[in-house]
Amino acid sequence: MKYQEIITIEPGKRCGKPCIRGMRITVYDILSYLAAGMAPEEILKDFPYLTKEDIQACLSYAADRERQLLIT
Repeated sequence: MKYQEIITIEPGKRCGKPCIRGMRITVYDILSYLAAGMAPEEILKDFPYLTKEDIQACLSYAADRERQLLIT
């Protein structure tokens, strides 16, 4: 799974923040839920239109961004 196939950025949606599959839920939203202690299963229950791959894509996206910050 490549996060680039799941994470989308559209200038007119959520102020251009990275979102999941063009929906209005952002990578930041998912990362915040995980950081607050929610299990992926809880997130999927609250947002049934999401998949485990969506959550994994958010984590991969965040890791890649962090790696890019270290390079520059």
